[in-house]
Amino acid sequence: MTLSPMNDRPPVCDYEGSDYRTRFWEQGGRDYEDLAERQALRRLMPQRGDTLLDIGAGFGRLADEYAGYKRVVLFDYSRTLLREAQARLGDDPRFIYVAGDWYRMPFVDNLFDTMVQVRTIHHAADVPALMRQLVRIARPKGSYVLEFANKRNLKAMLRYLLGRQSWSPYAPEPVEFVELNFDFHPTWMLAQLAAVGFKPGQILTVSHFRLAILKRLVPTRLLTALDGL
Repeated sequence: MTLSPMNDRPPVCDYEGSDYRTRFWEQGGRDYEDLAERQALRRLMPQRGDTLLDIGAGFGRLADEYAGYKRVVLFDYSRTLLREAQARLGDDPRFIYVAGDWYRMPFVDNLFDTMVQVRTIHHAADVPALMRQLVRIARPKGSYVLEFANKRNLKAMLRYLLGRQSWSPYAPEPVEFVELNFDFHPTWMLAQLAAVGFKPGQILTVSHFRLAILKRLVPTRLLTALDGL
């Protein structure tokens, strides 16, 4: 993974040539996180529709969740990951693979009736600019399912209480804990959505049990069942 400067635009996180699929998902012990996110997506996303956009689709991990859509656009900055997605998904004509920069999306206005963004907005250095692109390409009364990393989490609150981290999990502004890796306060993110006209609907919290020892000792389906309560 590298950082790519974009001249007059914010930098982007470039996964070109990375081993993200194998290192993080296949060898990283992420079955619980994968299933928890799928479970949440099934609750939040309309199950049928015309055109869906997966923003930061990567290698197409979630593509099988989109069976009810006539056309699915897998959008990512990394051509390497999109080639992996195409290899996984085969010749299904429903899938369209588009490489591009999310600050300059190559789509006409009002195109997508559903947009999904999971595990990618934490790389967004300029969330308002991204939101302006998304609201432009969304159809009126469409759906946008967004997952983001919550800075107001138990670990961060305990570390702050014990004086082991300098930034406050209660402050609204995003925190960049590693270059181009951000955690967000829910109130701040909701304000960014509202600023461009998105109206929040159902809100879920997911992946509560990410401790390695729990994932080793407790069956994945039991953890995700508890996660969904």
